[in-house]
Amino acid sequence: MEGYCAEVTLAGLKGTVRDLRHLARRPAFWLWIAPMAFLAYFFFYPLASIFLLTGQTAQGGLEQVNFWQDVWPALSFTVWQAALSTLLTLIVGLPAAFLFARFRFRGKALLRILTTLPFILPTVVAAAGFNALIGPHGWINLLLMGLFNLQEPPVQMLNGIGVILLAHVFYNTTIVIRVVGSAWAQLDLRLEQAGRQLGASTWRTFREIVFPLLRPAILAATVLVFLFDFTSFGVVLLLGGPHYATLEVEIYIQTLQMLNLPVAGLLSILQLLMTFSLGWLSSVAGGNQRIPLLPKLKGEGMRYPARLSEKVFVAGMAVFLILLLVLPLLALGASSVTRLEANRAQSGPFETGLTLEYYQELFVNPRQSIFYVPPVEAARNSIAYALVAVGLSVGIGLLASLALNRKLWVNRIFGPLLMLPLGASAVTLGLGFLIIFNRPPIDVRSFPLLVPIAHSLVALPFVVRIIQPAMASIPSNLRQAAAVMGAAPWRVWLEVDLPVIGRAILVGSIFAFTISLGEFGATSFLARPETPTMPIAISRFLSLPGALNYGQALAMATILMVICGVSIFIMERVNLEE
Repeated sequence: MEGYCAEVTLAGLKGTVRDLRHLARRPAFWLWIAPMAFLAYFFFYPLASIFLLTGQTAQGGLEQVNFWQDVWPALSFTVWQAALSTLLTLIVGLPAAFLFARFRFRGKALLRILTTLPFILPTVVAAAGFNALIGPHGWINLLLMGLFNLQEPPVQMLNGIGVILLAHVFYNTTIVIRVVGSAWAQLDLRLEQAGRQLGASTWRTFREIVFPLLRPAILAATVLVFLFDFTSFGVVLLLGGPHYATLEVEIYIQTLQMLNLPVAGLLSILQLLMTFSLGWLSSVAGGNQRIPLLPKLKGEGMRYPARLSEKVFVAGMAVFLILLLVLPLLALGASSVTRLEANRAQSGPFETGLTLEYYQELFVNPRQSIFYVPPVEAARNSIAYALVAVGLSVGIGLLASLALNRKLWVNRIFGPLLMLPLGASAVTLGLGFLIIFNRPPIDVRSFPLLVPIAHSLVALPFVVRIIQPAMASIPSNLRQAAAVMGAAPWRVWLEVDLPVIGRAILVGSIFAFTISLGEFGATSFLARPETPTMPIAISRFLSLPGALNYGQALAMATILMVICGVSIFIMERVNLEE
């Protein structure tokens, strides 16, 4: 009798689990409604309007386009510099990811925050930082000219391919540290220890055990870095000079300077096709690979360096990251409080040295301009936009991540579509917004939510890439056990899924928040003069001649760095306390 009851109970449990699986699969397709509707209306619709306008304007003009003269130079340079920049970024980023994933050392939390700052700063700030460090009047040239009594600056890196590659590594090393380092820290150390006990060397253990497990994370980071380098705009435009043009820069030139919409539309289509292809290849190659996560104590797997080689690696890598990623930011901050030349139209002698004049002038409106906005208000606008962008990108990203973790044939199509905003031209998207949203109820002139919507489009792929792998790593038997015990679906989500993916949601929120704070391209089209963001305000000062305006731009850029740094610090502390 007991055996019969056990068989009936087991059969009932199997039937319950089978029914739960069936019910879980039924609404899966509907999870795509909100993400795809959002992308369709705010991304594909504006882009389609640009392509339609391009076709109407061309009227046979595309036949006159010379592919080898108008398209191939920008396309070949874009692919070449993106591939080389990605390789250099991985060479720097993978050892840095190992540093943060496996070692404890003094100042680690501060170094993590400082290495995140380059990624979230707008390109105008990065350009100002490199100019303050290695420009003709930068700190390195001033130091060398003073030491060796030189009349001309010896370091001439601006307006060259070297500074473009350096700036890309400066920007994107954070992606490798965050994506690969997070996965590396979650690997079970017992797998590596078992390999060593079986006689494998450290290199063989990495090659045959660690690297296969990290391959999905490395692939995801590589695709993201390549996409950012492939769509590079501000770095090439501000630091590369007129001799270098990526597809993004060429779209900007053809659209706003040469008014050549047929060529600009063709370049935009090529850019989107390559972005879609990269997203699809990434989804196919790494979509089914998961990193095994086992329960671990907080901080398990991290240690202080013991051997001499480990101490040399930790110290050397930390110093290298400071020189590469932190020194330009320090140069920027130092230049914001240092006066090296006279202001424009200033007569008489002036004193060099430390000064707070640039910060004081931020709150002064000497010309009584109606477009003057105090820095505090610009910072408030940036933070408000960033919070809205976080809510949109995380909410939509959660739905997309849930759908991607279900076995749906549409995932092969919709998954890569989520990556397209990373490869879209900010110039093209901004023009599309201006063309489509020009009448109530959604009007660029009276609908401020368009700014955070544009920001959330950029942040959404990051949020999905961060949340989806964590969600995929949740064992299905945990959900089934909770459901068998009578928990409703919403309770299973709150008590099983959410605690596991909570940290991934927080990391995704950090990226969305900081990306919104530093976004410049689309905002320059959409922000109204009376409601600028911090990057727009910095750009205004940089566009004006004179040492005073340049100093004010550096001062506001430093304020933006402080805001971003404090935000990251608070979120990192919350993350560590979980």
